[in-house]
Amino acid sequence: MTTPLILASGSPYRKALLERLGLPFEVLVGGVDESARPGETPRELVTRLAGAKAAAVASLRDEACIIGSDQLAVCRDEVLGKPGSVERCIGQLLSCSGQVVEFLTAVAVIQPGSGATLLHLDSTRVHFRVLERREVERYVALERPLDCAGGFKCEGLGIALFESIRSEDPTALIGLPLIWLAGTLRRAGLDPLADR
Repeated sequence: MTTPLILASGSPYRKALLERLGLPFEVLVGGVDESARPGETPRELVTRLAGAKAAAVASLRDEACIIGSDQLAVCRDEVLGKPGSVERCIGQLLSCSGQVVEFLTAVAVIQPGSGATLLHLDSTRVHFRVLERREVERYVALERPLDCAGGFKCEGLGIALFESIRSEDPTALIGLPLIWLAGTLRRAGLDPLADR
């Protein structure tokens, strides 16, 4: 019998990424307080939240392999959230103009039975070109990236905002580092390339 696989995230972007691996999975989201703790660094926060999201679902389904993930964008030591509104998105993107923004994407995999948690943190550095307000306004109107960390979609028109991207795994910037995840799932007996 195949081990059930659960994505502990309501993100449509992560769901679409995990679908690339061709493994059957469910989506189940547990409630997690995403507030930062006093003195917590962005790296500590994003890693803790990925683990907490996976653990919240594992407490309900301990027979399954659970994937939790979280992402933060950091510009000049400031965490950029999901903008939520057009004006905040425009302002956030303009603040990134000419800057390097680091995207931290953490993933946690909780193995069934043992409850062992494997953690991975991927760092992607995005160098924004110098942006003009009118083009940022046009971009936001066209793509409406209000629910995306940093306020853009690199898999869409957002790519036109950049000078360069430096990453070991391009899928991490979208929200789920599939290179690491595919290897971890393979070692857990959930091989995307196995005969089915």
